[in-house]
Amino acid sequence: MTYTKPCLCWLEMVLEERYGLPLIVSEDSQGLYMKLSGAEGGIRFDTLQLEFHQSQSNFPCGEWNPYEEGLVPAMDGPLPTPGLINLANPLIQQRGTDALVHYDILGLTYWMLNRLEETSRTDLDSHQRFQAKSSHAYQHGYLERPIVDEWLFILGQLIKRVWPTAQLKIHEFHMKVSHDIDAPSRYGFRSAKSLLRGMAGDVLKNKSLKSAMLGPWIRLNTKQRLHPADPFNTFEWLMDISEECGVKSAFYLICGRTDPTRDADYEPEHPAIRNLMRRIHERGHEIGLHASYGSYKRPEVILAEANRLRLIAKEEGIMQDKWGGRMHYLRWEHPTTLRAWEQAGMSYDSTLGYADLPGFRCGTCFEYPAFDPIKQQLLNIRIRPLIAMECTVIAERYMNLGYTNAALSKFVSLKEACRVVGGCFTLLWHNSHLASQQDRTLYKKLI
Repeated sequence: MTYTKPCLCWLEMVLEERYGLPLIVSEDSQGLYMKLSGAEGGIRFDTLQLEFHQSQSNFPCGEWNPYEEGLVPAMDGPLPTPGLINLANPLIQQRGTDALVHYDILGLTYWMLNRLEETSRTDLDSHQRFQAKSSHAYQHGYLERPIVDEWLFILGQLIKRVWPTAQLKIHEFHMKVSHDIDAPSRYGFRSAKSLLRGMAGDVLKNKSLKSAMLGPWIRLNTKQRLHPADPFNTFEWLMDISEECGVKSAFYLICGRTDPTRDADYEPEHPAIRNLMRRIHERGHEIGLHASYGSYKRPEVILAEANRLRLIAKEEGIMQDKWGGRMHYLRWEHPTTLRAWEQAGMSYDSTLGYADLPGFRCGTCFEYPAFDPIKQQLLNIRIRPLIAMECTVIAERYMNLGYTNAALSKFVSLKEACRVVGGCFTLLWHNSHLASQQDRTLYKKLI
């Protein structure tokens, strides 16, 4: 048997969230069989692929044209078929009251959503991250496609063929925008030495004498609240834009210092940060955790940082139904980091996007229940995939598209891919990356 009972239970949860139907999945000697509770007939998946239960990227990928079999794809062009080149013809057959599928759609869903590909990998970057360019999706050209959502769109059509009276759940496109608060202030929390270094950088690198001259004044006057002239204090502007567009922003705070050179220079208990938290909450936006650089393999550290954030929020009278966030630098070891978030009592995590390239790391733009593929356990936390981060597209160290039409086009194409499948475009844009008019113009066009 390929699938454990908890794994089949997880698949049923994912399918019910997607279709709104009580679907039952079982495995036997002929593969996987999907039934609809109380109805006749079923859908048989008779080609179970071992690749979808292994940590590897080195296997082939073909493509399939659904139009040839009377089905309509969610997006233009053939669907990628990871793991399969020599496809059965036809790929889908009718056998009495059953549909027979010669491709492992549920296995692909399991492999992509639970990041089997990433477990126990050693080909990591300097921050110990699994890179987009190492992934099967990048190597076979489907990173910018929500491939799981596309295949589940096809499966939805098969469900209607087998059970014509079934009413499929309708999903509407939406956006979730979040802001990692690496630096809430350009100068307000700096040491004297760091302040001088920052001022020198403004003059020599950024050619901004005015910004450098403001430094000491901002630092001196960041006592009870962030200074309005601080170039990184873009929070009110961000909330204004979100509210104009009917979007709720999430602001993730760093609450630990496991690496002084990479973590924040502020303490979340500082009066100015408490004031910021109150203001975010008053305006109806969300506060979350941005777990520190060195915490991604240390569950006890993530727990301590989450508790620290929740304690400050409680002291400020801030109540939220759920608490989520993201790892600093998008550092992630799967499923270690995921389990740490669950153990910290968090509701969701939104780390799973790549730093080096934007796209669909999990093959989906839908939030979904988490599962540990190593221990084969359902987890009490949800995964909210990250589709794009601003610096991934703009910055020289990554795609280096800058503030060009090509950059805007890249963001918009990803957003439209999410729209086509009725999913969620999840965008990360740092508050400190809005200091220039170019940043703000690009952000507003995208939102």
